[in-house]
Amino acid sequence: MISGTPLYYERVSELSTRIHERTVSPVDVVEACLERIERLNPTLNAFITVLADDAHAQARAAQAEIKAGKWRGPLHGLPVAVKDFYDTAGVSTTAGAEQFKNRVPSTDANVVEKLRHAGAIVIGKTNMDALGMATTGLTSYFGPVQNPWNPEYVTGGSSAGSAAAVAAGLCFATVDTDAVGSVRLPAACCGVVGFKGSSDLISTKGILGDQPVDDFVRWMAHAALTTRTVSDAALVLNLLADRAGDFASEVAMPDTKLRIGVGTNFAADAETKPAFERAVNVLRDAGYAILAAAVPFGTSKQGSMASIEADRAGIAARAFKDIDAILLPTLRSTVPTAAAAAKNPEQAISAETTAFANYYSLPAVSVPCGFDSHGMPIGLQIVGKPADERTVLKIAHHYELLAKVGRKRPIA
Repeated sequence: MISGTPLYYERVSELSTRIHERTVSPVDVVEACLERIERLNPTLNAFITVLADDAHAQARAAQAEIKAGKWRGPLHGLPVAVKDFYDTAGVSTTAGAEQFKNRVPSTDANVVEKLRHAGAIVIGKTNMDALGMATTGLTSYFGPVQNPWNPEYVTGGSSAGSAAAVAAGLCFATVDTDAVGSVRLPAACCGVVGFKGSSDLISTKGILGDQPVDDFVRWMAHAALTTRTVSDAALVLNLLADRAGDFASEVAMPDTKLRIGVGTNFAADAETKPAFERAVNVLRDAGYAILAAAVPFGTSKQGSMASIEADRAGIAARAFKDIDAILLPTLRSTVPTAAAAAKNPEQAISAETTAFANYYSLPAVSVPCGFDSHGMPIGLQIVGKPADERTVLKIAHHYELLAKVGRKRPIA
């Protein structure tokens, strides 16, 4: 514990420094997360597979490497998890679906290879809505995921286990997918950061790698990340992005000359709207130019892939002519209860406010911006121009520092 923060809730950047300086060991960190998983996962159901023995072995190997001066970077010796969509060699990859319950791939997905090369410790595979086809976290063959803030409410989906695991301190980051909001919706429901870049930012090779891919998945599914802070997401992105760049350093430098468009063409409920307006005021007070903007929902609702290339090519000129990013709530309404969502377990949480970013291949992030009257998190979404992940993360990081709403944790 440092400055009153338990080991399992520390920021990646801070804990990485401690591991590098050998004031804490990867073995200590892994044991803290595994103890957390043992205590909480029977209730949360955030993991389908926990790789306890392998994690211990990886931790000992990382400790030996670091002692020998073989430092691999900021994820070296840190426990991370992988959504059970991504293939892991010799470890079951099920997509939360009955038909794949015994499926064991022979090779790692591209992102898993990169995690291992960076010295990250893959501690397990997170639970998800079956085949990624729901938005609630209720439809996995392995059982629903519970929200760590309150089990009576849903986690959102499909990256349900990832959001719950990161929020509750079971691991420090997860690698996920986002096809219509699959990482941002659960991030908003669980009070963490959910980021997806443009479609070419992080490889999706090895998502159920032996299965056919239809046009919808090929165009809409983007690799994504779940973390507790924006700066943590930027550190992980440095290691996984196919485009070179130091996202972490650039994110740390605020730029109030950026022009922020506030969405005007959506409806939000009586608790979400004031939380969103407070978030806008935080950025306005920081000196950003705040302009009215129309969110380009349009074609994303239609679900047709026929014109997607042309639509993507023209979106920057149409939607971002006078602005650098768009703000809107991640969800139009507060987190629904599991009982209410059970009436429509596939789509009880609407992707209306998130799917357009997939259709147009726009970078987008959800960050916490407050809590409703039941103590459940509310998410703020920041969406940028194609391939302009830096602006999205820069604004999100600055907001996070100013608002300080993401510092509360659901479980001690």
